[in-house]
Amino acid sequence: MKPHFAMFAAYNRWANQRLYAIVARVTELDYRRDLGAFFGSLHGTLNHILVGDRAWMRRLTGEGPTPSSLSEILYDDFSELRAARDAEDLRIIAYIDSLDEAAFARTLAYASMNGERHEQPVAQVLAHVFNHQTHHRGQAHGLITQLGHAAPALDLLYFLRQAIPE
Repeated sequence: MKPHFAMFAAYNRWANQRLYAIVARVTELDYRRDLGAFFGSLHGTLNHILVGDRAWMRRLTGEGPTPSSLSEILYDDFSELRAARDAEDLRIIAYIDSLDEAAFARTLAYASMNGERHEQPVAQVLAHVFNHQTHHRGQAHGLITQLGHAAPALDLLYFLRQAIPE
C-alpha cells in the first residue's frame, strides 16, 4: 500500500502546482467570482480543498490546525493560500513516507465536523483524502475553463508519464 499512496501524494502535489500556476494568471475579480460551484468561486473551492486536507491530517496525525467548517476561508490572499497549499502537500508526502506497511490497516477513530464518531482503516481514509482532492480540483478545473482560460491536464497518467518515463 505504501508505494500506492506515495504515488498519490506525489501526484497530488504535482496536480496542485499545475492548477495553482494557472489560477495565478486569473484576475482577482474572476478568482472570487461566484460561478455556481459547490463552494462558489475558485477562491472558495481552493480554500475548501485545503480545509479538507487539514481536517484529515489533524485526525491522522493529531497535529496541525483544526478548521471550523468545510467552507472556512483559511486564506483570503491567493499567494498565502498557494504557500499553505504547497506546505500541506509536503506535509502529506512526509506523513505517507513516515508510515510502515502495517499503518495502512490500522483503524482510525475520529469525529466528523458535525461530531459523528467513525472508525475506518487508514488506507480507506487516505483513499478518501486523495479522491476528495481530485473531485474538487476537477471543479476548479471547470471553473478555470468557464473563465476562458486553458486549464492544464491533471490526469494521473500524465503525471506518471513524467515521473516514470517509458
